[in-house]
Parts: sequence; C-alpha cells; structure tokens
Amino acid sequence: MRARSPIHILMAAILWAAVLPACEREEPVREPIIRPVRTQLVYSTGGTRTRTFSGTAQAGLESRLSFRVAGTVQILNVKVGDHVKAGDLIAELDPIDYRLQVEEAEASLERARADLRNAEAKYARIRALYENRNASRDDLDAARAGAESARAQVHSIEKRLELARSQLSYTRLEAATDGAIAQVGVEINENVQAGQTVVLLTSGARAEVQVGVPGILISRVEEGSAVRVTLDSIPGEVFRAQVTEVGVVTGMSTTYPVTVKLLEEDSDVRPGMAAEVAFRFGSPDDRERYIVPPIAVGEDRNGRYVFVVDQDSDDMGVTRRRPVKVGELREEGIEVLEGVSDGDLLVIAGISKIVDGMKVKLLP
Repeated sequence: MRARSPIHILMAAILWAAVLPACEREEPVREPIIRPVRTQLVYSTGGTRTRTFSGTAQAGLESRLSFRVAGTVQILNVKVGDHVKAGDLIAELDPIDYRLQVEEAEASLERARADLRNAEAKYARIRALYENRNASRDDLDAARAGAESARAQVHSIEKRLELARSQLSYTRLEAATDGAIAQVGVEINENVQAGQTVVLLTSGARAEVQVGVPGILISRVEEGSAVRVTLDSIPGEVFRAQVTEVGVVTGMSTTYPVTVKLLEEDSDVRPGMAAEVAFRFGSPDDRERYIVPPIAVGEDRNGRYVFVVDQDSDDMGVTRRRPVKVGELREEGIEVLEGVSDGDLLVIAGISKIVDGMKVKLLP
C-alpha cells in the first residue's frame, strides 16, 4: 500500500475542517405561523331560549351639575352619599367679582337714564322752538337723534345689568331634583371653569341597566319587552324589568346598546352594581338553527365543516374544526343545524388557509 503524500494529507485536513462545522450547525427553529382571522359569535335563532347579557346598574336619571360661570369654590355643602331635595344649595362660588359687575352696571344705568332725561328735555325745547320757527330743521334732527341715542344706551345698559345679575345668580349651584350625590369633583378654594362637573346627582327610584346585544339578535329585541335582572350584590333576587331603549348603531364593540328599566323601586339597587339581564327569545319553529355567513362554511371530501376558536387570551386562540350539517341558504346567511353551539366564536373569513389546532390572532 502506497503511503499518502503530505499534499494529500493537507487537502484532506482542509476538507474535513470545512465540512465539520456544517455538520454540527443546527437547523434554525421556525416560529409557528400565527394567522389573523375574523370571527363572529353565533347564537341560535330557532326555538324558545333565554340569553343572558352582562351590564351595569345605573340611576334612572344622572345629572352632572356644573356652574355656568367660572370662579373659586367658596361653599361646598355636600359629600358623596348625601341626599338632597330640589332647590338645596350644592355649592357656591366667591360672588365678589360678579357683585361688583352688578354694581357697576347699576351705576352706569343711572348715568344713562340721567343723560336720557337731558336729551329728551333738549329735544322737547328744540321742537318747541322749531314749531315757532326759532330753530332749524337740522337742530331738530340733531336733538331727536341725541334723544334716541340716549334711549338706546339706556336699553343696552339695562341688558348688561340683566346679564350681570344672571351671572351673579349662577354663582349658586342648586339641586334641580331630589336625589343622591354619587360623585363630588371639586374642593373648597378650587378654581373651576364654566361647565366643569361639580357633582354627579342621581335620581329616579327605578334603576336602569344597559347591556350589549349581538347584531344577530338585536332585531328580535323590542321596546316594552319583559326581561329579568339579577345582581351579583343581591344574590337570590330576581327583578322584573322592561326594555326602554334599543340602539340602532353599534358602540365600541360589535354589539348594540339596549337599556332596560326595573319595574319596581328598590333602594338596595345602586348605580355601579354588576348586573345580568335575561332576554327570552321565542320562535314558532322549535328547531335549533344558527345563521352564519356562507363563507364561514367549508367543504372537502369529509363533508362540510366550520372552524371555531378556543380563546386563550383577549386576542389569541386556537382553531378547532367542527363538522356541521347545514340547512337552507337564506338572505341573511346559511343555516347551520348541527355542529355549533350558542356563544361559539366562529371563523368567518379565510378558512381555506386554516387547519385544526392552528394558533390564530383575532382581528377586531
């Protein structure tokens, strides 16, 4: 066997040094693809069912009382929880500046009235002279204009005095109705601006609750409908209520605001309490069905299917494939008879690019 030459040995060493790091290099770890999806909550539109939505109790009437003029708070007669009657003094601003404006306007009015008396007397004299042909037409016109100007000045200052007196009265803030003080937003000696909320006055013995109802159900909510309200703070009690307002546009979310009012007075129900409102939706057809966008239903050799999302955070979740049975194609969507449940978060776009168990981001 012939011995290898030093050249061959050197070349073999160079090749080995080049190949070894490549062999030891690990493949980069690929991050899983997180695909954004659009979703929609689904609810049954068939049969008679009760749906419950969360809300917050609020007073039948909430008034944010404020001064109509700016100033420094001199008197504050209420604190949170106080009950007041209509006409009770809530707070008062330092009235000195406004009182001085009234006095200045009163003095100006006296001067203007004196000027008016002189102007009218002068006009009367010039008119008498003119009738006796002892004064010219120009003198008469000038005297009449002076009297009219003085009269207009008096009227202007009277209005200014009226405004000054109104502004002085605005330094007192009084309760417009009977109620309770829910919030106090100022302190003694604090400078406040016109329109700045001083106190929140709640009134109306029958409380209200506002909830958000999904668009798929809002058409079935009518004013006057009977509902039932429960509150976490008053366990075991069920309050009868009635729908008083049904929103026509969505709020910050995709739900429509609906307001219900309790039918009975109860002093234990206070603003801010967490509430649950139960709506009962009826239908002559007892068959369970869900109306979903046609694009949300896919089909392959295994049949029709949809994807629902199991949320693990506010905007993240994992897809789950569900086989479904569909019904008729209607104007508002396609009927799903089996495979989904109330409250499922259904993927409504891009299902062809989704697989079971995929991590997804929920679009707003």
